[in-house]
Amino acid sequence: MHYDPDVGDHGLPYCPFKSCVIPRPIGWISTTSSSGVANLAPYSQFQNLTFDPPLVMFAANQSPDGKRKDSVVNTEETGEFVWNMATYDLRHAVNESAMFVEPDVDEFEIAGLEKVASVKVRPWRVARSPVQFECQYMQTVRIPGGGSMGTVDIVIGKVVMIHIDDKFILPSGKLDVVSLKPLARLGYYDYTFVDKIFEMKIPDADDRLLAGLEGKPSEKNRSSD
Repeated sequence: MHYDPDVGDHGLPYCPFKSCVIPRPIGWISTTSSSGVANLAPYSQFQNLTFDPPLVMFAANQSPDGKRKDSVVNTEETGEFVWNMATYDLRHAVNESAMFVEPDVDEFEIAGLEKVASVKVRPWRVARSPVQFECQYMQTVRIPGGGSMGTVDIVIGKVVMIHIDDKFILPSGKLDVVSLKPLARLGYYDYTFVDKIFEMKIPDADDRLLAGLEGKPSEKNRSSD
């Protein structure tokens, strides 16, 4: 089949677009408003952009009523946000934190989640999340859409502190991804999680290329003790 997304002539009972780009990591973003209210929300359009320095982005569509998401407003006003890894074990809390509530409502409380203080930024981290990135806000790229919900804010941040639960680090020094069970978004109302991994290396790749694939920062950017 083929169809024009501007027309939507796919003839299917559900739009297939979001189910074609899968799986997508979840940006479980915690922020703090300028008045000090904690906010937590998941975004299925999230990704790392580069590794030297480490940059991440989350894309937040507007609410059905045309308002910008609290995560975006808080990030722009305070200059900070935190990414918390969403996992299969935390799936119900992730789902509960997605509910539409007023800006003065704390989603940590709705989802029954314990907070833990960050080191370099103000927003709380999800205590039970096994991996968290503290981020400093860099910029927002605002793209108008076909309607209020189609309009999107792409928020970019620099990772300034990384937290990893030691029990998910293997003796080899790699992350135990299978035990982490990172949650990922599919289309419709569907999700999945990582339960199997395999390794491939580019044939005859030199050390510089392998370092890039690993995401290893250049020596000149490492602070000396």
